[in-house]
Amino acid sequence: ALRSGTGPVLVYGHKESGMLVGFLGCLAAGRPYVPMDVSIPLGRIERIAHISGATAVHFARPAPAEIQQCLRNLGIIEVGVPEAGAAEYLAREDPDRIAYIIFTSGSTGDPKGVPVRMGSLAHFVHWLSTEQRLVPGRETVLNQAPFSFDLSVMDLYLSLTSGGTLLSLTADLIARPRDLFARLYESDLTVWVSTPSFVRFCLADPAFGELSLPNLKRLVFCGETLSVATARALLERFPKAEIWNTYGPTETTVAVTSLRIDETICAKGAVLPVGYPAEGMRVWAVGEDGYPVAGGEVGELVIAGPQLSPGYLRRTDGPTGFGPLPNPGGGSVFAYRTGDRGHVTGGLVYCEGRVDRQVKLHGYRLELDEIEHHIRALPDVTDAAVLPMLRDGTADYLAAFVGHPNYGDEPEEDFARAQAIRQCLSSDLPAYAIPRVFRFVSALPLTANGKVDRGRLARWLP
Repeated sequence: ALRSGTGPVLVYGHKESGMLVGFLGCLAAGRPYVPMDVSIPLGRIERIAHISGATAVHFARPAPAEIQQCLRNLGIIEVGVPEAGAAEYLAREDPDRIAYIIFTSGSTGDPKGVPVRMGSLAHFVHWLSTEQRLVPGRETVLNQAPFSFDLSVMDLYLSLTSGGTLLSLTADLIARPRDLFARLYESDLTVWVSTPSFVRFCLADPAFGELSLPNLKRLVFCGETLSVATARALLERFPKAEIWNTYGPTETTVAVTSLRIDETICAKGAVLPVGYPAEGMRVWAVGEDGYPVAGGEVGELVIAGPQLSPGYLRRTDGPTGFGPLPNPGGGSVFAYRTGDRGHVTGGLVYCEGRVDRQVKLHGYRLELDEIEHHIRALPDVTDAAVLPMLRDGTADYLAAFVGHPNYGDEPEEDFARAQAIRQCLSSDLPAYAIPRVFRFVSALPLTANGKVDRGRLARWLP
């Protein structure tokens, strides 16, 4: 049995209901849970177990023998977890108690453990469920992301606290598009939660629309940039549904801004806003010195408020992004520097890609997100990803991977298609920003989290 107050608990599995039981049992016992998806390799599991200080593991499915042995060697014991309810554990008396720990990629090679407090989780769930006006007992919410990716916190707790159903898509099902769409179309799905990459993958099916998903009332996106082209495609396919754009890093409990997207907003600019901050949350932009920039000026987005994590676990290797920063209203405030470029105009937040998505090519500084945006806006293009190809550690040229319905044609046709794209891009981009190589594919590969797998794309080129 799971005892109270004796350290974090690893919860291992994929999309089994036993994972949810494990999460809720941990909340009931006052112990942080650490989601461990089966896609996580052994070496990373070992590092996560060490960094989190986990003392127990709950297996929602049998783990490979080497993983079990690794955890035993670390002194981690296997436990069963009692069943538990949901909503009451979001309002326990200690808001500073850690609810869960999500691990993200670290620049030093070590995963970064992000502890999220009960108060932060409760604030996020109350804000989003109130905004989305979920009907108790009548919602079916899509779960696309694995539970080790914090996007899943959104769909999991929206379904739990509304007494709804969680429609969970396994990685194996997503890898079989015919079966995936059959499962979606036979469901009573009412709330779609996913990354924009995953919905672009689904838009490649001509049947993906209101006739196949007649009960779908809202589509909510987080984790990546939602493009104008994708939003317009969804507005056309689902004319009666609401399209919501949200934004927030793991360090600030899933999402801190939101906005309903309509055609009027799509027509206002090339980049969609990510919304207004949740009540109690603050978002502003700063310069390299950490001081606020003027309204509308681009800088690094900074977030403060009750949804902030207290900071990474066991990080001693330099700046973490957490700490006191100059407050726009005077004084200082504990805040998180996101590493995202953006600006705030009239209270509306715009995110314009990662600071680290800038590359220098032959002396020119380029924004890869901008190039991808222009390619996605072209006719018949379903998706795009641009990668810098390196030589001796320096960017030598750009390669574009383009989702296209007519991929796989004769090489001559792909060559002509690439030439046509170059010609179109030349009216918006300087010559040095136009990719040298174009590869056409049916759809871009996705990671287990539902984001574009850029590492796999790089391996597709010689």
